[in-house]
Amino acid sequence: MTDEPEASMTTTETASPFAALADERHILLRTRRRDGTPVSTPVHLVVDGTRILFRTFDPSGKLKRIRTDPDVDIAPCTLRGRVTGPTVPATARILHGKESTRAAAALATKYPLLHGRLIPWYHRRKGLVTTQLELTSR
Repeated sequence: MTDEPEASMTTTETASPFAALADERHILLRTRRRDGTPVSTPVHLVVDGTRILFRTFDPSGKLKRIRTDPDVDIAPCTLRGRVTGPTVPATARILHGKESTRAAAALATKYPLLHGRLIPWYHRRKGLVTTQLELTSR
């Protein structure tokens, strides 16, 4: 028997603030109107390291509110928006170019039928612009 410390005790790991959400299928995204009134919307998510990726369409209400105030609150939820865990503050950012393409691919990987086929087809058919966003912890 040696007196060496265990490897797990000497390794310093920086856990993602969103690691607990990695297996979730939905989060409740709470944005704020200009007057401060909160608006909650369930969205699909992909946890990518220290950030969460999700998508919406332009012009959607949540995207307009995020452009006005990027500070949001998120919580795990059911498909219908019933909160199932603690709320976490986050900051939203709209992705462009290659970042947006990578986020779309990540969503299509986790949700192959919905985000790989149906949502892009629907947005094209309706003439909507699909917009990917990222959430980082505040």
